[in-house]
Amino acid sequence: MNLPDAPSPAHSSVFARGALLFYAALIVYASWYPFFSWRSNGLPLTAFLFAPLPYYWTGFDVATNVIGYMPFGALLVFSLYPRLRGVPAFVCACVIGAAMSAAMEMGQNFLPSRVPSNLDLLTNAAGAALGALLGSALVPAFLEQSRLLVLRRAWFLHEASRGLIVLGLWPLAQIYPQGYLFGHGQLLPLLSDWVSDLWSAPIDFAALLRHGQELSPEQYWLSETIITACGFTGAVLTLLCQMRRRAPKLAAAALLAGTALAFKTLASALLFAPVNAFAWVTPGAQGGLLIGCIMLAGLALAPPLAQRRVAILALVIGLATVNVAPANPYFVSTLQTWVQGKFLNFNGAAQFLSLVWPFVTLWFLTHPVHRRAVGS
Repeated sequence: MNLPDAPSPAHSSVFARGALLFYAALIVYASWYPFFSWRSNGLPLTAFLFAPLPYYWTGFDVATNVIGYMPFGALLVFSLYPRLRGVPAFVCACVIGAAMSAAMEMGQNFLPSRVPSNLDLLTNAAGAALGALLGSALVPAFLEQSRLLVLRRAWFLHEASRGLIVLGLWPLAQIYPQGYLFGHGQLLPLLSDWVSDLWSAPIDFAALLRHGQELSPEQYWLSETIITACGFTGAVLTLLCQMRRRAPKLAAAALLAGTALAFKTLASALLFAPVNAFAWVTPGAQGGLLIGCIMLAGLALAPPLAQRRVAILALVIGLATVNVAPANPYFVSTLQTWVQGKFLNFNGAAQFLSLVWPFVTLWFLTHPVHRRAVGS
């Protein structure tokens, strides 16, 4: 008599927990952006809880607050699996979501440009609850019998969960306007603004590194070519070095690059004007994409260890170039037509992604677990 196979034990999702951590960081950045002029307003931290509901509010504000916390609630449920399931996981996610929103609102007491609101707390908590409800319903499909899970195990290395999170954030990092295509990690201008605001004196760290020299048009073109080529090559090689030998690498690389450029095009059309949808298609960007494709053609079949090392080198070169190169004057003039308006919070989160993406990717590529996975 043959006994039926025992069900495989449930496993926690590293992907969900990593995504939850990063999404929580996005919420913090979006809630406390722009992080300037922290000071106490003299009111109790919880005073907003007992204040009347705001008189002026819009359906857009309510909808964005609800939608913004729905992924957080769903990721909480996924992250608690299999330790907590069903109703206990739902209740725990609701409590954590409400506590997270309350902490963000209390922190806004110290930001003159932000106003804590009990309506924001209610709508954020409602969004987390809806996300937790949706996540509870999707647990069987995503964590127990998902075809996507089967494909991931067939195409990617076992240790690739963190890397897939990093790669999934790369297209989203294109939303924030950048002076150079794939020019992520531009920290020096932001650091210059912070220090200038602190010392009440203008400071430009990038100019100091360039010894005050300005770039010619040809040098702008060369800088954009290098930045685009390095960002493109580093991102795609980060994908390829995680894939198994028989996986459809070409299709995966094309899908990742196409998705990133589609997000870039859509963001340009929405943030500026439809006529500027393809404003990123500059001679420097085209040259960088061409060089990146040539490099990837030669490295697509290279050993994963070599792909990982070249990805690290490309990202480091891109980071150095984008932080030393001055702001593109044509991009600065385009920014003058950008009206942030209701998307202020989302722009803060998008800027956070653009700033940290290459650093998170470098952390992943140098992680000991991943180094063992590619045989280093």
